[in-house]
Amino acid sequence: MNFLDRKGKTSRAVIPVKPSELKDWLKKQPEETQNWVSSAGFSAKSGSVLPLPATDGQATSFLFGLPEEDSIYSYSALPKNLPEHKGGYHIDRKMSKDEATEAAMGWAFGQYAFDRYKSKKTNTAKKENKLVWPANADKDAVNMTVKAIFLIRDLINTPTNDMGPDDLEKAARALTKEFNTESLKVIRGDDLLKENYPAVHAVGRASDKAPRLLDFSWGDEDAPKVTLVGKGVCFDTGGLNMKGGANMALMKKDMGGAAHVLGLAQMIMEAGLPVRLRVLIPAVENNIDGNAFRPSDVIDTRKGISVEIGNTDAEGRLILADALAEACNDKPDLLIDFATLTGAARTALGPEIPPIFTNDDKTAQDFEAASARTSDPLWRLPLWKNYESMIKSDIADVNNSGGAFAGAITAALFLQKFVEKDINWVHIDTYGWNPTSKPGSPKGGEAYAIRASFDMIKKRFGAKKPGGPKK
Repeated sequence: MNFLDRKGKTSRAVIPVKPSELKDWLKKQPEETQNWVSSAGFSAKSGSVLPLPATDGQATSFLFGLPEEDSIYSYSALPKNLPEHKGGYHIDRKMSKDEATEAAMGWAFGQYAFDRYKSKKTNTAKKENKLVWPANADKDAVNMTVKAIFLIRDLINTPTNDMGPDDLEKAARALTKEFNTESLKVIRGDDLLKENYPAVHAVGRASDKAPRLLDFSWGDEDAPKVTLVGKGVCFDTGGLNMKGGANMALMKKDMGGAAHVLGLAQMIMEAGLPVRLRVLIPAVENNIDGNAFRPSDVIDTRKGISVEIGNTDAEGRLILADALAEACNDKPDLLIDFATLTGAARTALGPEIPPIFTNDDKTAQDFEAASARTSDPLWRLPLWKNYESMIKSDIADVNNSGGAFAGAITAALFLQKFVEKDINWVHIDTYGWNPTSKPGSPKGGEAYAIRASFDMIKKRFGAKKPGGPKK
């Protein structure tokens, strides 16, 4: 993280001013400052920067246009728009703890760049620029959150030739090693059939990279159980119902659900929340070969529910079905799955607002409250029982394709069939991708509903206990 613990003699001031505050701020300044700001046409537009020259002509402070409505990205434009300065910058503004924490997060987000494959590394965020920690910022929260979101972005941004099922397994293994968790259990290839994960095997068997289930746990065994399940389709051709080129272009991001649960798991472990965490990730490529599963096939699932394949491009719900069924065996107190599951969710709510589905009204209320506290948007959609007729099969227990209407809802209804009724379950249909660049959130892989999910879990199950959890 590019932060300094204290101001040095050469640290430069950033003076944030909202458009509505600019007039009053100017009244308190010397006449030469007023004239300078006026001649520059500075209006405190969000993200704008104006150097304020000192008597020697050198800029030692900078006016910064702050949005009228604060957000976690309010300060994200600063690292890119300020000149490089090794002495660092400090924010000259009184802030509450929450405001200071968000300002520091925004600064960090503004320095993200994915340049792994660039022959000449990018430096658009001017990585040498450091920020003096705002006085009352929660440093642990900033470092933990930024680290997790950067992990999620990096995993999604990495192309499938370097982020296939093998590589996703390595990412999970690295996380378990970092936090000294119980060993990562991997069920791979035909062993999935022996261990009764037939749907995971069916979806991934046509790839030369073996399908697998990743499974690890952390924390006290007698603590409340929180289980995270993430869709890990490392690339989705659509199978025999092949996608067109435009729709296939972004399918490296179809493991975004897995990336989200790894990022959220990292936050939970780093914060030492008093929970028994379990992470399940079915990791596959939905590819095409002579042994690919077909439309009209009927496949088995771990729960014993037979599924007629209406569309091989509705594969994510199939691998999640097996993982969710296994997750319920432990009777978790809270079960959350993340998945880049349906285009219908994007049509309904766009890229930035993931819908959540849950079988528990209190959990929905808790998520909505967490979303408001963290400014991390999400929106509840109904598990509308009447729409179950859309996934009815004439020859099997259920069809994996719901047709033209209410696609996000029918996908959630499909998943619900694999969750025990007494399990507190949440399904989050995330996009995992930012289609346009904004300060602090460049085009590419993005984490949605992660901060809200962590806040909800922390609020429900409590903060770190003295001594931390047993490993």
